[in-house]
Amino acid sequence: MPLNDLIPIINRLQEAFAPLGIPPIDLPQIAVVGSQSSGKSSVLESIVGYDFLPRGVGIVTRRPLVLQLVNEAVEQDYAVFSHINKKIFSFDEVRKTIQMETDKVAGGNKGVSPDPIILRVHSSHVVNLTLVDLPGLTKVPVGDQPANISEQIRSMVLEVISRPNCIVLAVTAANQDVANSDGLQIAREVDPQGLRTIGVLTKLDLMDQGTDARDVLEGRVYPLQHGYVGVVNRSQRDIETNKSMKSALAAEQEFFIKSPSYSHIAKKQGTVYLSHRLNAILEDHIRSCMPDISNRVKTMLRDATAELEQIGGDDSQTEQQQRAVVLNCITRFCQNFSECMQGRSRLKDQSVLYGPARIRHIFTVEFKKSVNELDSRQALTDEDIHTVRRNAVGVHADLFVPNAAFETLVKQLIQQLEDPAAMCVRTVIWGYV
Repeated sequence: MPLNDLIPIINRLQEAFAPLGIPPIDLPQIAVVGSQSSGKSSVLESIVGYDFLPRGVGIVTRRPLVLQLVNEAVEQDYAVFSHINKKIFSFDEVRKTIQMETDKVAGGNKGVSPDPIILRVHSSHVVNLTLVDLPGLTKVPVGDQPANISEQIRSMVLEVISRPNCIVLAVTAANQDVANSDGLQIAREVDPQGLRTIGVLTKLDLMDQGTDARDVLEGRVYPLQHGYVGVVNRSQRDIETNKSMKSALAAEQEFFIKSPSYSHIAKKQGTVYLSHRLNAILEDHIRSCMPDISNRVKTMLRDATAELEQIGGDDSQTEQQQRAVVLNCITRFCQNFSECMQGRSRLKDQSVLYGPARIRHIFTVEFKKSVNELDSRQALTDEDIHTVRRNAVGVHADLFVPNAAFETLVKQLIQQLEDPAAMCVRTVIWGYV
């Protein structure tokens, strides 16, 4: 199989497993992690060549974004969301769609959600590559964010990068101490030897005069199996003045070539080198994992085919025939449920109660026993009754006890039934759901 076909195959598996939440197979992928201010979004936009990610203050990436880059000859670059299946030629519209879909699932209050957005970009200027952009690590909630927002994001990130087949792309700003890098710290938790971590240093042009990041880039501070790549992203001023990606990439290359600190390693730095490096790493990783993935997919397919045959369908049916199979399954389920509730189930084991007989036993025996064990005298004392009666009559004579007092007293007794009733419902659910 050609190497260029490996990544698209994994992309199709990702899209197929996306509705399941947690994929049944640990697929090879590259997850991008880093703090909010590390320049993570700028790195991704430079790799794609377009401004397409939402920008703002605080947490911007609030849902995992599965970014699938497809290298193909097209007249005009375009993007496709897996849940929309429509070509979008305006990347401003892509940004608005990401924002809209994020607010729809995660809410408009800067909350987060593990439900991913899958975006596929077709262009002749990109390499075949798939990246999972995770929410930026944060420490302090802002606005009306939940107090445990940092724990939510951390848990979401760890769930993804702890999978053995996940390569971690840890983005760190060069103008901060690497020892305090949130991205490298969380990557070290799941990959202490640095065997599946790639380091990216951003903001090299913003370091204090007289300092550089040579020791980090050359692996003398915290060595990684796949090393480090330095990049220079567009500044905020460049973004506001609409500096093109092409000009930014040219300026980045010039920075490394002319820099006394980085000129000797300039060929292995920059966004273009990073893209090709990630492509090579991902393809090698997929190739090593493909035999196991192939066997597991074949097993799942065989099991699914057998299950499909049991319900009367096959994978060659038309869409209309598939609807008929689903409708037939629902009809048979309703018939079986009705027979079970009427005591006409075909179960051979008659030594235990099942179905409606078991439910009736729960209500008439177990629930009744719980209710009989209640002591109303503990809920209402004579003093409580007199107090409620006096409150109900107010300044009037209490020759007759008003209905309001009776209702108040009965409500307090009914509250005693809440726990036994809830336990009765849970017993039914645990037994039949």
